[in-house]
Formats: sequence, structure tokens, C-alpha cells
Amino acid sequence: MTSTAALHVPRTIVLVGLMGAGKSCVGRRLAARLDLAFVDADREIEEAAGCSIPEIFARHGEQGFRDGEHRVIMRLLDGPVRILATGGGAFMDPRTRARVREQGISVWLRAELDLLLRRVQRRNDRPLLQVDDPRKRLEDLMAQRYPIYAEADLTVDSDDGPPEMTTEKVLGALALYLQRPGGQSMGDIGRRVVK
Repeated sequence: MTSTAALHVPRTIVLVGLMGAGKSCVGRRLAARLDLAFVDADREIEEAAGCSIPEIFARHGEQGFRDGEHRVIMRLLDGPVRILATGGGAFMDPRTRARVREQGISVWLRAELDLLLRRVQRRNDRPLLQVDDPRKRLEDLMAQRYPIYAEADLTVDSDDGPPEMTTEKVLGALALYLQRPGGQSMGDIGRRVVK
């Protein structure tokens, strides 16, 4: 078990990845281990809009949702240090990505297609998966988004096991990241990938 006693987190940890990667589940556990608040950006968006994400998509379309998502994440990054789980498309916005790079530590929870598909089929409230072939849709999203997610400071594989296992991997990767001298960005020294 990774010791968190000496782990000082200077910036908000921003979890990115596709739906079903485990951002909320792992995020709650990280927050508990690091004694930080956990915030789910999707819940914050729903609270700000006064309706559910599927309703936002229906009323305002995906672009309307993305604009609101960007505003909410900017507000959250300006607040205290915390664990922030973002929606699958949040990191795709270049403005959001730039602000996360400046004010946060981004962690991509990377998962394989079959695992994502199993996880997302447990819920039917994913607007982007309201299609005839959810598997194909996820494949398309992976092809589009994985190259962008790869810009995150850390990449940790989210496996088909207990969430504590992935949480441990994230904590280990964070410990190494935070020990680097001089606060270099991962772009300066090469991104850290934890399998």
C-alpha cells in the first residue's frame, strides 16, 4: 500500500478518460486516501444547470453542454486543491486542457474497450451511447480521444479488478511525479505511464 503520509499535493488532481474508466470511483478513493475533497464535474454541471446531463444535451446539444462544462471546470480549478473527476469529453477542449496543465495534475485512466463496454452498459444515461452500436461508438471515441488523453501528466491503466488496485497505481504514480526536482512538467522529462 502506497504511503500517503508524506504526499503533499500542491494542485488539483484532474482525472481524465473515457466514460467507464473509473474516474469517479477511483477519484472518491483517492480523495479519502489524500484527505482531499472529491468533486465530480458532471454532478457540478447538473447542479449549475438545474437538470440532468441527458436533459442538457436534449435542450442545448453537445456544444451547449461542452461550453457549460468548460465554465464549471474553470471555476473548480480556481478553488481549493481537490480531486476532480471530469467527463469524458472535457479534456478534448483545448482551453480546458491548457488550464488543467497550468493549475492541475492530469491523470489519464486508460482502459481497454471490452472493459469500458461492460462498465458503461450498467447505466443507460450516457447521451453519447444512445446509438444502435455502442461498441462502435466507443471505438470511435477511443480513436478520437486517446491521442489527446495521452497529453495528460500521468497515464494509469484502469484494469478489471478492485478499484483499490487502480487507486494504488495512481498514488504510486503521483508519489513519483511529485518527487521530481524543480517541478518540471512531464513534457520536460517524458510522461509517466503506469500499467
